[in-house]
Amino acid sequence: MDVKAVSFLVLLSLLFVSAISADTFSDDQVIQQVTDGADELLGAEHHFELFKRKFGKSYASREEHDHRFSVFKRNLRRAARHQKLDPTASHGVTQFSDLTPCEFRRTYLGLRKLRLPTDANEAPILPTKDLPEDFDWREKGAVTPVKNQGSCGSCWSFSTTGALEGANYLATGNLVSLSEQQLVDCDHECDPEEQGACDSGCSGGLMNSAFEYTLKAGGLMREEDYPYTGTDRSTCKFDKTKIAAKVSNFSVVSLDEDQIAANLVKNGPLAVAINAVFMQTYIGGVSCPYICSKRLDHGVLLVGYGSAGYAPVRMKEKPYWIIKNSWGENWGENGFYKICRGRNICGVDSMVSTVAAAVRADSE
Repeated sequence: MDVKAVSFLVLLSLLFVSAISADTFSDDQVIQQVTDGADELLGAEHHFELFKRKFGKSYASREEHDHRFSVFKRNLRRAARHQKLDPTASHGVTQFSDLTPCEFRRTYLGLRKLRLPTDANEAPILPTKDLPEDFDWREKGAVTPVKNQGSCGSCWSFSTTGALEGANYLATGNLVSLSEQQLVDCDHECDPEEQGACDSGCSGGLMNSAFEYTLKAGGLMREEDYPYTGTDRSTCKFDKTKIAAKVSNFSVVSLDEDQIAANLVKNGPLAVAINAVFMQTYIGGVSCPYICSKRLDHGVLLVGYGSAGYAPVRMKEKPYWIIKNSWGENWGENGFYKICRGRNICGVDSMVSTVAAAVRADSE
């Protein structure tokens, strides 16, 4: 075979490989490269097309489309800034990349107030000497699949149900998905010391107030009996005959991280408040930003911890908390968030609650 023929075959082979690579190179891989360099806005329009396709985005008018593209470009810059401030995590394009920070907070975050109910008990001090190095309630069957709150500021209700689902599992041996919609529709528990501060469906609430409501109401129904709609315009449809889990008591856990870990191991997943500013652009890894506000604006569920998370070369590995979020499995690490332990990063240790479940009503 002559030189020209060999060269022609090599060229065909390269074209074939390139075609395969183009077909198999996923949108995710392309999107995650957006913030990999200084020129993060190169090809922004192409990345916006990938973003719309991946997350099923469509806009009512050309004007709205152009506005969202402008927001998207600003969020690319923001993700790049987050990457510099939080180098042990990966930041980039998420389903929230066409939302301004204000829109994101208003739509997906929902902690209304920080004052604890007057009858909230302080959790007793637990021994911490023999705590396991790593612990994860997902591996022990106490965590339901990741849920999605949708465009509703009901994060507080998902944090509440997650903690009670875990406590109910410890009490009964059964993992039952509980109804957030019951809390959204029926829980309007108010703080007597703060006029007008009530749990308010999609407009926000607080986990401890929701525990107080659940204690007074008698319990929560199953998700399947009172399904989630992501709206708060419905009347309360609570049926006491279909209660699936009851609260016997709830407590506020100390700021001490060893006590938080001890309560997690002994009592099940914990309801936690956090500042979510870095979560809008989070893709994966251990989030440990150099600077993060401790203004709490999002309710999540603490399900475990690890002793050493992955970190880039020349950076120490980070011990971390494992957080279950309520933005669906397409966000973060299949719906979960890792945030480093040790310095109350983003206020993650500031408001932690544990709940105990009574024996389920239908097994009494």
